[in-house]
Amino acid sequence: MAITIFRRSFVVSAVVLLSSLLITAVSAHNAVLNVKYKYAGQEPSITQLKAHDSRRQLGILAGVDLPLGGSGRPDAVGLYYAKIGIGTPTKDFYVQVDTGSDIMWVNCIQCTECPKRSSLGIDLSLYNIKDSVTGKMVPCNQEFCLEVNGGPLTGCTANDSCPYLQIYEDGSSTAGVFIKDLVLYDRVSGDLQTTSANGSINFGCGARQAGDLGSSNEDEALDGILGFGKSNLSIISQLASSGKVRKMFAHCLDGVNGGGIFAIGHVVQPKVNMTPLVPNQPHYNVNMTAVQVGQVFLNISIEVFESGDRKGTIIDSGTTLAYLPEMVYEPLVSKIISQQPEINVQTVHDEYTCFQYSESIDDGFPPVVFHFENSLSLKVYPHEYLFLLEGLWCIGWQNSGRQSRDRMNLTLLGDLVLSNKLVLYDLENQVIGWTEYNCSSNIKVLDDQTGTIHLVGSHYLASACSLNIRWAIVLLFLSMLLHYIFTEILL
Repeated sequence: MAITIFRRSFVVSAVVLLSSLLITAVSAHNAVLNVKYKYAGQEPSITQLKAHDSRRQLGILAGVDLPLGGSGRPDAVGLYYAKIGIGTPTKDFYVQVDTGSDIMWVNCIQCTECPKRSSLGIDLSLYNIKDSVTGKMVPCNQEFCLEVNGGPLTGCTANDSCPYLQIYEDGSSTAGVFIKDLVLYDRVSGDLQTTSANGSINFGCGARQAGDLGSSNEDEALDGILGFGKSNLSIISQLASSGKVRKMFAHCLDGVNGGGIFAIGHVVQPKVNMTPLVPNQPHYNVNMTAVQVGQVFLNISIEVFESGDRKGTIIDSGTTLAYLPEMVYEPLVSKIISQQPEINVQTVHDEYTCFQYSESIDDGFPPVVFHFENSLSLKVYPHEYLFLLEGLWCIGWQNSGRQSRDRMNLTLLGDLVLSNKLVLYDLENQVIGWTEYNCSSNIKVLDDQTGTIHLVGSHYLASACSLNIRWAIVLLFLSMLLHYIFTEILL
């Protein structure tokens, strides 16, 4: 009898354990909005990073928790993407999370030149308005369409759809029409807890893709882009205008453990010093006042950061590296190299300053500090601005004076310097700020509806490949455990 009781107890425990394993695997797969680093698990080539940056430099009030994944390593920085739900019934799409652009768009069923597959371990999807009972066309005479196109469209009638065309610097483009449908997200409902919510969003339905967005480039293929820019067209502005969220969000990219935090709402802890956004600029531009290398301030004029109609420094999580005007880049790199006069400096790929160094780079090289209005500073450590390439340490700062005419002398700070920092975007007060932070910890977000404060934690989204491995491990363990259970029962 004791043996029988033990076997029954063992079987019950095994079932509970199996249920727990299966629930864990399923919940990891069914997150509503998950964000992942595009090049996680691999070292992107310089060509990939540069091509990506070229494309990037374009022209219920409660918190929202967007589970973040990926890696902020200095040798593999850049593009993050999310899994979002669109339509009724909901269908999943993988889109780039981008603070440097406004319009959200996904590939549509009409597209003949869209990628069919992706090497990122994800299944690509095409949006079909006929499959969603909540989807509808955006007419060309609607206010949203007028704002996108800068005024009325010639020949527009009430039954005509609203077109869009986005052209990138490298010649890539996306074109189609605007759709309005439900987009699902996770609303913060308690400490480290969320409930599903949705908002009606205008987004582009891509029918024609060209260049690196087309079918010829399946290595980096995604379903579209999720714009978190500052204009009224972005997803954050659309959700805020309908009263769903505050026009504030924050991200913290974990360069140590991968993943991090991405939340929409009023962050009340940690406290962050803010600097004003430069008015009348299309991106998140701030005024830089000085550059410091170690204990030494570079002798440069702040007028260097104002080239033509560009005013200030662009903060953009969608760009991989960091771009500085030649008058800043040259003295900055020279000062860094002068710390180790015995190293042999060489140029890789005609533009990267690289060298061999076997000791601790944080001990051997100085931190770089950028100073901004309102006494806000951004400190970048050697392990953040140096990355390994072909066995050499290479400096991640890029000379924008050697870029294309449109990007010449641009000042832009991307993920290379934003990792391991909580960055707050407050569009209501037109300010932005950051602080060094442990991105694997928690932040506190205020629920303006109830006055309560909730914890929002860090996340890491496993890739499709690692999910398959997880399922393989679960199924292997399941088969072994069932074999043992039935053996025990038969005995």
